Amino acid sequence: MARILVVDDSLVDLRLASRLLEKNPDWEVCTARNGKEGIAQVELEIPDLIVTDLKMPEMNGLELVEVIRNEYPLVPVVLMTAGGSETIAVDALEKGAASYVPKNVLANELVDTVARILSTSTKRRKQRRLLNYLTSMNYVLENDLDLISALVAEIRETVQQRWIFDENESLRLASAVDEALTNAYFHGNLEVSSDLREDDPNAYHDLANARRKEDPYQERLIHVNVELSRKEVVITIRDEGPGFNPDGLPDPTMPGYLERASGRGVLLMRAFTDDVRYNTIGNVVVLKKRSSKSQNGNYVLDEA
Repeated sequence: MARILVVDDSLVDLRLASRLLEKNPDWEVCTARNGKEGIAQVELEIPDLIVTDLKMPEMNGLELVEVIRNEYPLVPVVLMTAGGSETIAVDALEKGAASYVPKNVLANELVDTVARILSTSTKRRKQRRLLNYLTSMNYVLENDLDLISALVAEIRETVQQRWIFDENESLRLASAVDEALTNAYFHGNLEVSSDLREDDPNAYHDLANARRKEDPYQERLIHVNVELSRKEVVITIRDEGPGFNPDGLPDPTMPGYLERASGRGVLLMRAFTDDVRYNTIGNVVVLKKRSSKSQNGNYVLDEA
C-alpha cells in the first residue's frame, strides 16, 4: 500500500484532496496543515509521495520541496497550484518537485497525476526507499583487491543515492575509503612495506600476491563497518595484522612528499574526509565525513 501525505493550510482543500486520493483502496492518506507539520510527519514515517499546497504559513510549499529534495530525495512531491502562485510553482519545479496540478482541476487531474508518478518504476522506488532507513553496513573481506574495489563502489553508490553527498563528494569519500582498504590489505594483513614499493613496485606486488597464499597472512580478514546518518558517514576499517605506530606517520604535505609512491593514501584520506583516526596499535582506522546542505541546495560543512 502506498502512503501519501497531503499538506495544505486550507481545511477545505485538504479535505478535498484527501477524499479524492482515499477513493483508491491501495493508498493510505495522511495530512498536515503546513510544511513544518509535514516534515514532522515524514520524520515519523517516510511516505511514498507528498501532495502539497504552495502558499502556507510556517513553511510554504517551495521550502517543503527544498527540504524533501535535500533530506528525502527519493520521495516525489506534487504541487497543488492556485492563482498567484505561478512564480513559486516554477521555482518549486526547478528545485525538484515531480509535477503539479492546478487546484481548479483537482477533481479531474490529481488522482491520475499521483497514479502515474507512483506507477513509475514501482519496484525500484521501493528498493531505493529502503535506503532511507539504512543506518549500518558491515562487511568481512578476504584479502582480495577485487572485493575491495566492489565494496568501494557499493559505498559510493549508497551514500550518493541516500543523498548524503553529491556526486563529487561521494567520489572523494570513495577515494579515501579505497586508500584505507588498500593500506589494510598491503600493509596490515600482508605486512608488505611501503619501502619496497619505493625501491621496486613489481617486487612489492609480487610479495603481496605470494603472501595471499601463505600462513599466517592468508587467514587474515578485513573488517569494515559503515555508519550512515543524514549528517555524516563514519567508516571503521580493521585489519588483522600486527599494526604500526600511528605517531610515526610522516607528514604527507612536506615538500617533495607528493613525488613519492608511498604516503599518497594518508594524504588523500586526510584531504577527502573531515577526520582520520587510528587506534593505539594502528590496525584500526576511522574515517569520518560530515555533510549538510544550505537552503539553496549547496553542500556545506556541518558545524555540529
